[in-house]
Amino acid sequence: MTKRFLYCWFPHLTTDWLILCNPKLAGEALVVTAHQHGRIIVTAASQVAQAKGIRNNMSVADAMLIEPTIRVAKEKPGRAEKLLQNLALWCLRYTPIAAVDGQDGLILDITGCAHLWGGEERYFREIILKLRSKGFDVRGAIADTIGAAWANARYGRVHPILKPGEQQNTILSFSPAALRLNPITLVRLRNLGLRRISDIARIQRSALRRRFGDEMILRLDQAFGQVEELITPVVPVEIFEERLPCLDPIRTAGGIEIALTRLLETLCLRLQKNGKGLREAIFKGYRLDGKVEQISVGTSRASAHVPHLLRLLAEKIPTMEPDLGFEVFSLTAPKVEDAASGQEALWETARGLEHSGLPDLVDRINNIVPEKDAVKRFLPDAHHWPERSVRLAVSIREKSDIPWPDSADMPAVMLKKPEPIEVTAPIPDYPPMHFRYRGKLHTITKADGPERIANEWWLDNVQYRDYYAVEESNGARYWLFRSGDYTGTPTRQWFIHGFFA
Repeated sequence: MTKRFLYCWFPHLTTDWLILCNPKLAGEALVVTAHQHGRIIVTAASQVAQAKGIRNNMSVADAMLIEPTIRVAKEKPGRAEKLLQNLALWCLRYTPIAAVDGQDGLILDITGCAHLWGGEERYFREIILKLRSKGFDVRGAIADTIGAAWANARYGRVHPILKPGEQQNTILSFSPAALRLNPITLVRLRNLGLRRISDIARIQRSALRRRFGDEMILRLDQAFGQVEELITPVVPVEIFEERLPCLDPIRTAGGIEIALTRLLETLCLRLQKNGKGLREAIFKGYRLDGKVEQISVGTSRASAHVPHLLRLLAEKIPTMEPDLGFEVFSLTAPKVEDAASGQEALWETARGLEHSGLPDLVDRINNIVPEKDAVKRFLPDAHHWPERSVRLAVSIREKSDIPWPDSADMPAVMLKKPEPIEVTAPIPDYPPMHFRYRGKLHTITKADGPERIANEWWLDNVQYRDYYAVEESNGARYWLFRSGDYTGTPTRQWFIHGFFA
């Protein structure tokens, strides 16, 4: 598939934004200024100011000679970058790949996207008119390469959409500035009488490289499509993602569910063809006012079962606020895994973790309970200290090669982190006679221990604990330990770690 790019150029980005914030500035000559080498210069000029002859890099004093009534605003560092970042995020409703280019442009990789809007003409018109309706002066162009789209957006005067393979013939008539060359190179080209890109393209590559360096060759190759140009998207691209534009804004829960069903069917078909299943799904609705509503679910195993996933996501649809309506929906699977192919049987014989209905039940519980991943499963891990000897399973059917330890001497309830206690102990290696935990005094009548447990020998700081199973007069049993050797200050060395049944 031929790559296609849409470039959006905002020639008055910061002044457009200031006018949006203060509509009273519309119709006035507005400039943004900054200090540079002891002078105050114009860094951005509005359309009205430019029509009066005010240009960027002009001193404010000269600008006031041209138009004494100009309105001046100080430049705020990072404003343009932030505006472009937000505009790029807004453009994600039209393509999953959007990147910021410099101080005044956006690059959209629209490969395989335009057909969803009925072709490139309608797609281009939709994006540009929406941006202009928000108050931004924007020019755009579509081409096979970023360089050609950049050049046509700024210097093209015929048609903004270049058909596949036409970029070379079109940009040959443009000024060398359309190649994104540095100012020094442009001055040298002008002094040599090279006024068009066609004049440069006729010169041998070796001569161009000797006179102008590698940048000239690189920019020519990028514009003509002979060298691929990489961009950095504002949001990392997800491999498994589907989009659905709407002919009319969707406001009802029924309409949202229909859109979700279509996206799930398409996405799950792709997953099944690749032998994959999703572990997490994110459903987004892009509203007319620019805001994004989203819901997400996770699964306990890789799944591409449409009815199950639809039931999980549909339960959260009421949390999405459509406001004026959704114009685009997207469904993303940021986390996928290999899906084991299951065998259909006439009757169900598996039990426990192998029961086919267990993952679906766990998913529904996790989807209903507010706490994230309310149902958890743990597996043994290769560590000696009790709080490190288990780990959270990544899926409900994950297996471990490490066997579970003998649970006869382990407490039924173990604290996530041992808590300090105050004890009264007679001599070293003897269990305590009393201990105080959370303000309550416990008198010990029976005790068993010590059992020494050390951390891994290959660690730099080797430590050990002496564990005791103790019981008080009412039958309550606890798991206590002393950390390290006896130092004579037992209140700082003793901890409670668990409770026996």
